[in-house]
Amino acid sequence: MREFEPMNTMLSATTAANDDIIATDKATVWHHLTQHQQWEEKDPIVISKGVGMRVTDVKGKSYLDATSGGVWCVNLGFGRERIADAVRQQLIDLCYFAGSYATEPGAEFAQKLLSKMPGLGRVYFSSSGSEANEKGYKMVRQLAHMNGDGTKHKIIYRDRDYHGTTIGALSSTGHEQRVAQYGPFAPGFSSFSHCLCYRCPFGKTYGSCNIECARDLETAILREGPDSVGAVVLEPITAGGGVIPPPPEYFPIIQEICQRYGVLIHIDEVVCGLGRTGEWFGYQHYDVKPDIVTMAKGVASGYAAISCTVTTEALFNEFKRADGNPLNYFRDISTFGGCTSGPVAGIETLAILEEENLIQNTRDMGDYLMDQLYALQEKHAVIGDVRGKGLFVGIELVTDRATKTPASEAQTGQVAGHCLEHGVMIGRTNRSFSDLNNTLYLSPALITTKTELDEIVSAIDAGLSAVFKQ
Repeated sequence: MREFEPMNTMLSATTAANDDIIATDKATVWHHLTQHQQWEEKDPIVISKGVGMRVTDVKGKSYLDATSGGVWCVNLGFGRERIADAVRQQLIDLCYFAGSYATEPGAEFAQKLLSKMPGLGRVYFSSSGSEANEKGYKMVRQLAHMNGDGTKHKIIYRDRDYHGTTIGALSSTGHEQRVAQYGPFAPGFSSFSHCLCYRCPFGKTYGSCNIECARDLETAILREGPDSVGAVVLEPITAGGGVIPPPPEYFPIIQEICQRYGVLIHIDEVVCGLGRTGEWFGYQHYDVKPDIVTMAKGVASGYAAISCTVTTEALFNEFKRADGNPLNYFRDISTFGGCTSGPVAGIETLAILEEENLIQNTRDMGDYLMDQLYALQEKHAVIGDVRGKGLFVGIELVTDRATKTPASEAQTGQVAGHCLEHGVMIGRTNRSFSDLNNTLYLSPALITTKTELDEIVSAIDAGLSAVFKQ
């Protein structure tokens, strides 16, 4: 047995090191969206390595990641040496300089990004989706002062949409549990109805309705006063609120209402941008011309922190008028908007999306995934609705299809937990609504194949059977 002792010693050392990092994490890290009381009885999963769509924890267990890094970021998969090498070289050449100066990767990335966004003309860099949205809100409010007395400053947001974690972003978020206990919020924000046909807020049926969900924007504008509303902010497809694509007529109605009342359209592409839905941007599925587009997450596929607030040239020009007022330019800063790693990772992300034809793959694999989930819906009565675009899909669970009684958050969590236990990571609605935390989320990397999708669907099948005994 002597010859095996070195290996046993090595394994023991590895196990001890793994136990140590888990203990260190439990003692020092405050995790996102987590009730830490659970760590008194079990360990957090400490991810140590990722390749493609698979990640491994420090205990050696492998998982197929159907969440692109947990929150829809790693669109190109893990282990992209090309991106890492480009970022490394840029950090050596120039890691950072403040955004009041220019950098080569910033200019190059802005040009390449705008080539995918006809009608838009300027890119403002920052470091998170919340921050990108805040920049848009500040532009709207500053314009209200530059072009008047500040009255036209209000921003309308849609129920069930999410726009970030800062107080300003939460002020425009339609998730009652996400905003609970964090007020008081910023004034000047007001909501209108969501656009989920499966749970129509107007009790209508698509095909025989008048797209009241879109027309409710006008109701909100009139309620607040047209002279006071400066913008509406919308996700192209509601993300964390249940994966809700709008009906095809929706955005043309929104556009017409906004034109009539002089309201800017701000599209939040933090989740949907850079190919997730099968177009470069989610809004490009629909007939709408935004004034502001924000993005983060997949911009650099998680390889660097970057977000962008993109505007039309007309909006940009509002802030460079020579009208004698020394305050009339966009007096904003984002410290880490000056990091050069983000634009470099963004340049490589755009190139890989094109060279590997991943947007077409997203369309093709998205169609395949939907077909598999529709088949699963036939098998499991607990699946009330399947919806999405590209590789962004929601599966709403109900305990009664006729009444659409939602499955509980606990049951939905148990399905996701069963998948995790069996080596597949999926997402779910998490503490967002009082009684509608009942949607499973799938957002695999855009590199996915039918093999991975079959494994994901099989895991959900088993999880539904285990939890609902079907």
